[in-house]
Amino acid sequence: QVQLVESGGGLVQAGGSLKLSCVVSGRTSSSYAMGWFRQAPGKEREFVAAINWSARDTSYAESLKGRFTISRDTSKNMAYLQMNSLKPEDTAVYYCAIGYTTRAVTTIDWYDVWGQGTQVTVSS
Repeated sequence: QVQLVESGGGLVQAGGSLKLSCVVSGRTSSSYAMGWFRQAPGKEREFVAAINWSARDTSYAESLKGRFTISRDTSKNMAYLQMNSLKPEDTAVYYCAIGYTTRAVTTIDWYDVWGQGTQVTVSS
């Protein structure tokens, strides 16, 4: 059974940085893309960033480009999300997910396995 566990969330002041990590355990059936999504209270889950297996292809939500960076270490089954210049509106639960596709896909439907999420709170 494949499981994902996120870590690295917490409370940070506006303008600060956080780095989220996601570890994948269990046997995956093939190479996979990894994505980060977030969900704020009362809002739908939204795409943040994605990276394909080789890390040569990345995608970002347009509004987050330049502040967030996704990376992965395939040898460690890890993905990361570096978040800089954080704003109060970045406050949300952040989820990582894997999707069995070769592309850094942006839509939720492509993702097959999800983590439990990690809370990020940005104070003003």
